[in-house]
Amino acid sequence: MSPLLSAAVGDGAQVGVSADFSQDVFWVWLLKAVAIIVFLLTSVLIAIWFERKVVARMQVRPGPNVHGPFGLLQSLADAMKLLVKEDVTVKAADKLVYIVAPMIAVFCSLLTFAVIPFGPEVSIFGVLTPLQLTDFPVAVLYILACAAVGVYGIVLGGWSSNSTYPLLGGVRSTAQVISYELAMGLSLVSVFIMAGSMSTSQIVDSQTQVWWFLPLLPAFVIYLISMVGETNRLPFDLPEAEGELVSGYMTEYSSMKFAWFFLAEYINMLNVSAVATTLFFGGWRAPWPLSAIGDGVLNTGWWPVLWFLAKVWFFMFVFVWIRGSVLRFRYDQFMKIGWKVLIPAALVWVVAVTLVQALRQLWDVDLRTTLFVLAGLVLVGLVVSFLVPEKKPAPPPEPEPFDPFADGYPVPPLPGQVLPPSPRAQRRLAATATDADTSPPPLQGPSGPETPLEVRGG
Repeated sequence: MSPLLSAAVGDGAQVGVSADFSQDVFWVWLLKAVAIIVFLLTSVLIAIWFERKVVARMQVRPGPNVHGPFGLLQSLADAMKLLVKEDVTVKAADKLVYIVAPMIAVFCSLLTFAVIPFGPEVSIFGVLTPLQLTDFPVAVLYILACAAVGVYGIVLGGWSSNSTYPLLGGVRSTAQVISYELAMGLSLVSVFIMAGSMSTSQIVDSQTQVWWFLPLLPAFVIYLISMVGETNRLPFDLPEAEGELVSGYMTEYSSMKFAWFFLAEYINMLNVSAVATTLFFGGWRAPWPLSAIGDGVLNTGWWPVLWFLAKVWFFMFVFVWIRGSVLRFRYDQFMKIGWKVLIPAALVWVVAVTLVQALRQLWDVDLRTTLFVLAGLVLVGLVVSFLVPEKKPAPPPEPEPFDPFADGYPVPPLPGQVLPPSPRAQRRLAATATDADTSPPPLQGPSGPETPLEVRGG
C-alpha cells in the first residue's frame, strides 16, 4: 500500500474547509460567470476537433486538417454553417415547446460549472477570491438536479416534434436518465461518507492525502459507466441511434436549434468530467510527484487550473476512446446493465463503506485491517465463483406442429412453431417410402452387401 493511501485509511480524511466568498463583489461574480461561459463554449469547439482527431488516428486517417493549422478551425466553420443554415420548423409541431426544448437543454448544462472549483484562492485585481463561482453544503445535489432537469429538453424536443422517431428517442432518454441517474447518485454517496460533506470545495480539500478513486475504486468505476450513459454517448446513445431512430429526438431540428442540442451534449460531457475530477481525482490538486515539490507550491496560485484542465481532458479522452472502441448496446442489454448490475453493485458498495466507517468510528477498528479483510472476502468469493460448475441449460422443447388453417384462414407461424409438410411434400414422402418397401434386398457377398457392378465384375 502506498504511503498516501496508508495515511488516508489509517488516520482518515478530515472534513475540509469551505471556500470563502466573503470578499467577493458584484463585478467579481460577473467576471467569473462570463469566464465560465467562455470556457465552456471554447472547450466545446476544441472537444469537437479533439474527438475527430482522436477517432481519425484510431482509424488510421488524418481527420480535419484543412481549415486552420492542424484543422483547428473546422469546428468554427461547422458552427458558422449551422448559424446561416435555413431554419425549418415542422408545421404540426407544438411551436412554443419545440423552440424552448433545446434552450432548456443548453441552459441546464451551463449551470453545473457554477459549483466546480477550478483552484484555490487567488488575487483577481486585488480581490482575494476562490477560483469558483459559488458553493454551498449540498452542491453535488445541485449538480444532480441540473442534470435531471436537463433531460426535459430532450423529452420535450422529441414530443413537440409530433413525429414517431423523435418521440421514441425522447421516451428512451427518459428511461435512460432514470436508470443511470440512480446508479450515478449511489456511486457518489460513498464519497460523501468519506469526505463528510457534499460541498465541492470541502470534497476537494478532503483529498489532500489521497484521491478518492483509490479507496473507492468500485464507486469510481460505476460512476465512469454511469456518466457515459447519462450523456447519451456511445455505447449508450440509444436516444439518438441512427440505425433505428434516424437521429432520435433531434430528427426534426435544423440550424441553430439543432446546434443547441449538439452544444448541450458536449457541455454535459465536460460537466461529468469535471465532477469526476472534483469528487474522485483530487479536483485542482497536483498529482503526487508534483504535489511534493517545494512544499506544495504547485497547489497554490494559478497552477491548479492547469492540473484541473489536464484531468478534465483525460476524461474527455476516455469518452472518445470508448466511442472508437465499443459498439452500441441493444436496448435490453442497456437497461439490464443499469438495473441489474450498476444499481445493485452501488447499493452493496454503499453498505460496505458505511459499515467500515461505523466500525472505525464506534469501535476504533483499524480501517486498514478491515479493508484487507474485505478484499480477502471478495477474492475468496471470486475464486469460489470460478470453481462452481456452470449449470447447463435444459434443451429446448421440440416445436409442436402448427396448423395455419385452424381459424379458417392462413396465418404465418410464430417463432418456435413449425408448419406441417405441404400436400405435395406428403405425397413425395409417401412415394419414397413405398419405393423403399418394394425394392429387392441388396445382394450379400462375403464381406457384406454387394452392388450389381461388383457381382458382374467379380
